[in-house]
Amino acid sequence: MNKLLPLLLVACAPLATAQPDPFAPIAWLAGCWAPQGREAGSAEQWMAPAGGLMLGMARTLKNGRVVEFEFMQIRAGTDGRLSFIAQPQGRPPTEFALLRQGEAEAVFENPAHDFPQRVIYRLAAPDRLVARIEGVANGKARGIDFPMQRSACGG
Repeated sequence: MNKLLPLLLVACAPLATAQPDPFAPIAWLAGCWAPQGREAGSAEQWMAPAGGLMLGMARTLKNGRVVEFEFMQIRAGTDGRLSFIAQPQGRPPTEFALLRQGEAEAVFENPAHDFPQRVIYRLAAPDRLVARIEGVANGKARGIDFPMQRSACGG
């Protein structure tokens, strides 16, 4: 029996040092969200985390045509910390580091970016999401809210 104890300790060591899932506090973001006050077909969609990454995309329609779109990622770094990466209109990626997160909020920040400097996702209710961008533009503090409601994902 004494010979088995060291083997059991070695076998269980990886379990004892396992890191918590960095995506667990923001798993509520996965799914489809319909922006309030926007034309039908406008949507933001997030895939569930897998492989250290959540992929997101958004589109805004006006008069039946796409007028804005964005590719997004929430990525876990080698240190396990999350970053939000935005590519509005397919532009080169801009990275925002996780500033803080809670059970119903994730705040990402990039003080060097022109506008926005912060990207915030807040779960207002189980079926309500508010995305917010904020920062300083032309010397003035500015913030824009994007209220959304959970919706069925279309084909």
